[in-house]
Amino acid sequence: MRSLRTSFTRFRNHPGKVCLGLLGLLLVLMILSICVGAVPVSLKAVVDALLHGENVSVSGRIVLYSRLPRTCGSVLAGAALAVSGVIIQSVMANPLAAPHIIGVNSGAGFGAILCCAFFPYLVNLIPVAAFLGALAATLVVLLFAQRTGASRITLVLAGVAISGLFSAGIDTIIMLVPDALTGYTDFRVGGLNGVTMAKILPAAVLIGISMIAAFSMSPQMDVLSLGSETAQSLGLSVRPARLALLILAAAMAGASVSFCGLVGFVGLIVPHVMRSLVGEDSLPLMAASALGGAILLTLCDLLARTIASPYEISVGIVLDYIGAPFFLWLLVHQRGERAHD
Repeated sequence: MRSLRTSFTRFRNHPGKVCLGLLGLLLVLMILSICVGAVPVSLKAVVDALLHGENVSVSGRIVLYSRLPRTCGSVLAGAALAVSGVIIQSVMANPLAAPHIIGVNSGAGFGAILCCAFFPYLVNLIPVAAFLGALAATLVVLLFAQRTGASRITLVLAGVAISGLFSAGIDTIIMLVPDALTGYTDFRVGGLNGVTMAKILPAAVLIGISMIAAFSMSPQMDVLSLGSETAQSLGLSVRPARLALLILAAAMAGASVSFCGLVGFVGLIVPHVMRSLVGEDSLPLMAASALGGAILLTLCDLLARTIASPYEISVGIVLDYIGAPFFLWLLVHQRGERAHD
């Protein structure tokens, strides 16, 4: 255990090398994700598909219309959810916070369902609607925290209640408008089956803009992590900075939910692991978390497609099997830390 901690300490001194290692691992997983599945595809067929477009074999069409969009979706959603988790944990000073735990994912799902029910032909509006729903959930949790001075556990429980409220809203709309969302089960559990490039593109634009803005605000995040009073004394306008960061977190989580469903635990697991590798500084932590989130979701999607082949398990189920024990361990770990304080 001591040697493991020493290794982590060494990693913290070289965050650039950690990110390069993560990038290499991600590229390997992306190649495997495209090549491996119910129908194996050779690397040559992948290259031919990318070079020659639609004028390819059946294997090439599998790459272009199934494997490639799915891989791009897992990378995009994993990176966005992980960075969103970093922001939420930092701004709320709560290591137990994550997009799906405090209701952000459910709020995004509610916004997406509303858009599908009332504007079924405006598909490009779904990421925006999901963002607005995620933002609403985030602001409610933030307001609750500011008004009550709630403890970390109480804040998580409030998030669970808000998540349940939005989930009830989703169920209500599905009952009233059964055609509001095709493949609702996959959306509720979280999955990437049937994802297309056209579906990903609007979300990718919103995620890209939000992530650039979040990286540019890393100095403000570092100051906020010192506490509200200290940040205020250093000249930072705490409320506007906190609100801006939460809006960015909601945009990334909401846009991800719009095409991958209510995927959980990425924004909880990845930031904790990456803090052990690169430390607490916001810029390297967000960069490493973006890569780590992409790795985790791509790996889980690969397992979901191959572990019971030719049948497929939803990626959300695989994540739940990994994330639920991690969350329980984290609760025990946090309680142990408070007992020592």
